[in-house]
Amino acid sequence: MTTGSGAPRGSTRLAAVIGSPVRHSLSPVVHNAAFRAAGLDWTFLAFEVQPSALVAALDGVRALGIAGLSVTMPHKEDVAHLVDELSDDARLLDAVNCVVNDGGRLVGHNTDGPGFVAALEADLGVTPAGRRCLVVGAGGAARAVVLALGRAGASTVVVANRTVERAEQAAELAGAAGRPVALADVADEVRLADIVVNATSVGMGLQGSADVAFPPDALRPGQVVADIVYQPLVTPLVAAARRRGLAATNGVSMLVHQAAVAFELWTGTPAPVAVMAAEVEQSLATLGEPSPR
Repeated sequence: MTTGSGAPRGSTRLAAVIGSPVRHSLSPVVHNAAFRAAGLDWTFLAFEVQPSALVAALDGVRALGIAGLSVTMPHKEDVAHLVDELSDDARLLDAVNCVVNDGGRLVGHNTDGPGFVAALEADLGVTPAGRRCLVVGAGGAARAVVLALGRAGASTVVVANRTVERAEQAAELAGAAGRPVALADVADEVRLADIVVNATSVGMGLQGSADVAFPPDALRPGQVVADIVYQPLVTPLVAAARRRGLAATNGVSMLVHQAAVAFELWTGTPAPVAVMAAEVEQSLATLGEPSPR
């Protein structure tokens, strides 16, 4: 069996990421490192797929026996409507970021939420059960985080967004724990929360602004802060939280752990998370712009 360091053979299994644009995706780097570390005869590629070619691309996955897909923008919602089966999370979120090819039957999953909860525990030693959580943002990643926090037993999951209607829709994913607020009222919710999550793109980019998604002066001792942005590695929010003595983490660990869930769904093998994390951090340190999954 190859360890992934040699050339692919006839027995090599293939996984891939599809998206547009996809040239800067970290998925090939992360997953090929994981395949090597696990000693698996697999390889991972990136395919640029335009929306008009998405149906044909999924037909190609079936025809060629591609074992698994990562799905990035702009295809997550469309893939949810094109696969043969959806996991519970993917169905509730109406979005797929991972596809398993089960003998020609494509099963769509969403690994972002489980990845976020795993990252909280791995990086900060925190579990959401019984805690008051605030999620700023109501987009696709925010919705996945809200769903996961509710499932993990958070006592309250407040969702803050400029558009209150979108906050309401996202908060519903947390069930009885969910509650929407307008972004204008977020400072009071920041003070009350045990876990504060920025699930927006504010602060992204090496050349980005120093903006944060909410007033950092509202942070208080004892809180933990999670920013799903992973470039720069120390985001403006993470820097502000750490200056106040708070435990804070960026989006690298969420990126790694959601990829680890996908790896395990495809291979049935425990993911080498430490190897994957080291590969992501090394890659991000050399990049000059944000990189999609």
